[in-house]
Amino acid sequence: MESHIVSKAQAVNIFRTSAGAEIFQIPVEVFPDFWGFVYLVLVQQAADGLGDGRDASPGDGEYRVLIDTGSGFGNCNQHLENGLQAVSEHTGRSLQLSDLTHVFITHGHIDHFGGLSYVRSRTPARIGVHELDLRNLTNYEERLILVSRRLDAFLIEAGVSPQRRHTLTDMYKLTKSLYRSVKVDFTYEALGMRLGPFQMLHVPGHSAGHVVIRLHDVLFSGDHVLDRTSPHQSPEHLTLSTGLRHYLHSLELLRPWAAGVRLTLGGHKDAMRDLPKRLDQIRALHQDRLAQVTQLLEAPHTVSDVSHKLFGEVHGYNVLLALEEAGAHVEYLYQLGKLGINNLAELENNPNPTPILYYRL
Repeated sequence: MESHIVSKAQAVNIFRTSAGAEIFQIPVEVFPDFWGFVYLVLVQQAADGLGDGRDASPGDGEYRVLIDTGSGFGNCNQHLENGLQAVSEHTGRSLQLSDLTHVFITHGHIDHFGGLSYVRSRTPARIGVHELDLRNLTNYEERLILVSRRLDAFLIEAGVSPQRRHTLTDMYKLTKSLYRSVKVDFTYEALGMRLGPFQMLHVPGHSAGHVVIRLHDVLFSGDHVLDRTSPHQSPEHLTLSTGLRHYLHSLELLRPWAAGVRLTLGGHKDAMRDLPKRLDQIRALHQDRLAQVTQLLEAPHTVSDVSHKLFGEVHGYNVLLALEEAGAHVEYLYQLGKLGINNLAELENNPNPTPILYYRL
């Protein structure tokens, strides 16, 4: 069942699970001209009291959960507040940040957790994330420095020119400069991947600690599965437990676990009502892209060459996304033993990062 709120504050979509839980889909502009969703979920605690007490079950019997927070960038926090105001007007009750019981983070990418700096000081809600993305939230400054160094080395090895490399690394850090480390109250595996009526599945790939969250017959997929777009991939060389190999494996883990799911709600794009079909489409897209890369590497090329041939001329932050996507596919083929390095002697004689030429074996 789906309906809409159109108020002076903001337009919000409403969904309901088979057991009557209410889901409010709040649109937020996470970066200029790039929109995503956060979800306010209202569900009564089951009579059997699922959980073992470690989940801080709400005393009044109602879970009021915010799934993801947006980026905290630009107008994003205001869009979150507008959405909560619209829900309050619709329900006739206060449903503000201070009324939340929990905040669930699907994964450690800034457009999904960056708003925690704003949210944390305005709510007593308990905040949770998966263990493998914990440091993204709690040791953010440290991680930003380390990943920036790895990114610079990746761009050198990808064959990116020095001037463009510096532009891309500066751009990468700029969009992440507002966030500050935030305390987290619990991690999902420590709770047995379940909190009250919510179940979690670890699906690494798009990020190391990505989870999907199931409530009755509805799945919150974060960025693991999206409608009309293939979730972005980056090489595991940048962050362990990411990369295309992990991602494709996680797609198959999700199939049996999500059996019976009627509705899938992503962090971007439209709701999905046929999850198995969407999983097939995403897998087919990557298989096609892998075939293209294999064909391109009949002659030696850098990742930058491959990126340009796959995606053409792109601009702004999309340049970095295209390079990472191409790098993830090249890395996967190399892991499978299908690629070799054409300029191995040059790498052996140079202790510093050097552009790498890959070719099909």
